[in-house]
Amino acid sequence: MSLFLDPPPAPPAGEVGTLAWLRASAARFSSGAEHARRRKLVDEQLAAVDPAGLRTRVATADVGPDFARRAPVAALAEALGARDDVVDAVLTVADGYRTGEASPGADDAVALLARQWGTDEAAANRISLLVQACDATTALIRGDDPPVPTTRRVVDGRVITVDLAEHPFGAGPHACPGREHALAMAQGAAIALRRAEFGALHRGERPLLLPNAWDHASAAAFVAMGFPAVGTTSLGVAASAGLPDGTGATRHETLDLARRLAGLPCLLSVDIETGFSTDPREVAALTAELAALGVAGVNLEDVVGDVDRQRELIAAARSSGLFVNARTDTHWLRPGDDREAIARCQSYVDAGAHGVFVPGMVDERSISALVAAVDAPVNVLYSPDGPGYRRLGELGVARVSCGSLPFRVALGAAVATVEAVAAGRPVPGGAVSYADVVARSGAGPR
Repeated sequence: MSLFLDPPPAPPAGEVGTLAWLRASAARFSSGAEHARRRKLVDEQLAAVDPAGLRTRVATADVGPDFARRAPVAALAEALGARDDVVDAVLTVADGYRTGEASPGADDAVALLARQWGTDEAAANRISLLVQACDATTALIRGDDPPVPTTRRVVDGRVITVDLAEHPFGAGPHACPGREHALAMAQGAAIALRRAEFGALHRGERPLLLPNAWDHASAAAFVAMGFPAVGTTSLGVAASAGLPDGTGATRHETLDLARRLAGLPCLLSVDIETGFSTDPREVAALTAELAALGVAGVNLEDVVGDVDRQRELIAAARSSGLFVNARTDTHWLRPGDDREAIARCQSYVDAGAHGVFVPGMVDERSISALVAAVDAPVNVLYSPDGPGYRRLGELGVARVSCGSLPFRVALGAAVATVEAVAAGRPVPGGAVSYADVVARSGAGPR
């Protein structure tokens, strides 16, 4: 939000509630007592708006056309107590706000906003906050540097242009008071866009084939193969740390791996077991931390526990803005119970899950029934005893996870290699070269 422009001359009488009135009345700062008064209005209004709340609103928003402009305005409007119908009006006003050249319908749009909040200076300032959240925050989301390249000042009656390359949020008494709020909304937008991109991979012509990594080297190898998304495997993470899988013992190790994989050029989905907690607040905090690291999605399992509590955990995980893949363990812990699997998946989607996952389901009729019954992408764990990847796609499966299989195969290959050396037999082929491993890890030779 760019809130450090000088006011133009006051509009002629009779133009209250127009674009000219808004530009003359809003907190476009000058100096002296006028500046102090208008700055105080801005500070008071923004003090009532929690940046973290703005980030959450944008992160969980639906990503549609013009998302980068609409989502920040909608989030700030809600935080300021505006109705949902103001977004279109704000966008119309924004098109001519900086230049003063009103776009068609701009005056009517200002009038609509003024009818909600009034025509005093405080109301004009609130409208201006929304208007300036459009293009400036949109530019921040796009990564424009600086988001607002220039601003204008009125000095001794002359309009001068100020280059903001060195101070993208202004400086000194004219520093933008909405900096923290704008950055929070841009962070929320990044989360939402990653979730949307990851979700789109579940709607392709073929299922998303998700390889599951257990360390940086395995993830980097999958990325080098061209996979656009990589998951983690809780067994691989736990076993690598000498800890048991599925017991909630690897929260620290899971977060640490997510931090190390965050720099890879891929979308990342993290297996968080049962959320490492039965407290929705702790699950929300965990997924928010993962979202801040750049993670796109999480896998959350139920261990066939209480459905209502699992729904609460799913809603908590969704509040971070991540793609939530809700897993039910019916076919591992209660083999063959298709009806319960379908009922749980339907309930989890109703609670906000973006996708569902039933590991252990290998029967084609069961998979087809699940796909038909659930209004969300269905994830199946690849099994050598079940349908192949191509066949799973024909059955309507949207995502095929490799799970711990690559880790277990790699461990088996390591053991077989050592056994071959000890027995004097030829070593099995397929080893990645030392140079390739070094190149992918960024590590130097040892």
